[in-house]
Amino acid sequence: MNKDEVLDEFRAAGALKEGHFILSSGLRSPVFLMKALVFADAMRTERLCAALADKVRGELSDQPTIVVSPAVGGIVPGYEMGRQMGLPAIYVEREEGEFRLRRGFELGPEDKVLVVEDIVTTGLSSRECIDAIKATGATVLAEACLVDRSGGEADVGVPLISLAQVKFPAYAPDDLPPELAAIPATKPGSRGLKA
Repeated sequence: MNKDEVLDEFRAAGALKEGHFILSSGLRSPVFLMKALVFADAMRTERLCAALADKVRGELSDQPTIVVSPAVGGIVPGYEMGRQMGLPAIYVEREEGEFRLRRGFELGPEDKVLVVEDIVTTGLSSRECIDAIKATGATVLAEACLVDRSGGEADVGVPLISLAQVKFPAYAPDDLPPELAAIPATKPGSRGLKA
């Protein structure tokens, strides 16, 4: 599956939005990928994750033994990647602002982890997730994501395997182009929401 086919899946789901968006990273962008609309369709999610699983198998010489994702956005693709690769899939959650394993999930030195994310922009959440995993003694082989919207610039601290690399514009809130500044900003993502 190539970049255009991946973006076509987002378009078909009504998940490629245009406007003025506040990303989880705090950056602003005229484009938002509403991945929840993609994940609402199990068959679409299966197609995307099957293609990503094939790419991971082809790029990694050492194969993972478990999939770990950051909650909330990574849970659905992490589960489907686990299913596609025949691996258990667990997730880390934020507790007091930091990612931790909860719900009886455990990792140890014998585990070779594939981190699965939905969308990567700056890599901040990914690095925090990877640090939490490494603290257990497990080895993180790589991270896989459906879309790397940094165009390959994000540094997650391990190899990043993406189904699609796209460089969507992203701006600091105090450095917006006039056409974006003229549109009211919305924050469609889940990071920072209170329960």
